[in-house]
Amino acid sequence: MTDRLKGKRALITAAGQGIGRATAEMFIAEGAEVFASDVNTDLLAGLDCETLMIDARNDSSVQAGVATAKPDVLFNCAGFVHHGNALDATDADWDFGFDLNVRSMFRTIRAALPGMIERGGGSIVNMSSACSSVIGAPNRFIYGTTKAAVIGLTKSVAVDYIKQGIRCNAICPGTVESPSWHDRVKALGEELGSYDKALEQFVSRQPMGRVATAGEIASLVTYLASDESGFTTGHPHVIDGGWSGQ
Repeated sequence: MTDRLKGKRALITAAGQGIGRATAEMFIAEGAEVFASDVNTDLLAGLDCETLMIDARNDSSVQAGVATAKPDVLFNCAGFVHHGNALDATDADWDFGFDLNVRSMFRTIRAALPGMIERGGGSIVNMSSACSSVIGAPNRFIYGTTKAAVIGLTKSVAVDYIKQGIRCNAICPGTVESPSWHDRVKALGEELGSYDKALEQFVSRQPMGRVATAGEIASLVTYLASDESGFTTGHPHVIDGGWSGQ
């Protein structure tokens, strides 16, 4: 590694597994002082950094975590993938999806911005998805809607605070191998009567013939967190193996 993040304090939500954990590990390797958080702190075991319990759906929890971390880098990774179409969606599902996938980012950004501005700058990276305003995916109605909102949130923060040295970008992954993805494959496998059929369905939409690794996504997050991307703000960065380009 190259110490690209040396001297930076980084706060990561949902750092217990998947992309969040891969990013925490890469940030540590790149020299950042990392504050890895999750609502389930047991998942943070083994990370060689400061760990915090942050419930991204709770204002007080978010404010306390940000006050401890005082981040120069904020990676908003917490989120949930709802399955279903518009007729399947309930009001409760809609409210939960927007609260966790969008409003949680509003909470963390609102808490982190004053300190970033006071210190002269910062980088915010938000987890969106290729399934958003980039491309539609079957049975991802609530998820795709919330992730499109994340792109709008990102652009708004970027334009409002560019003069204060704040950069804000979104990443838009395609399908990524993670514990939550395996859970979705298993759930679809139960519907189809075969795990292998479900796995084939997920992989078949990927032009590269495979899904991404969490580390591949973490590499993009690291770039956007680092000074190497100092001229980059307000953009959704698609990393989907060509899925949206078909």
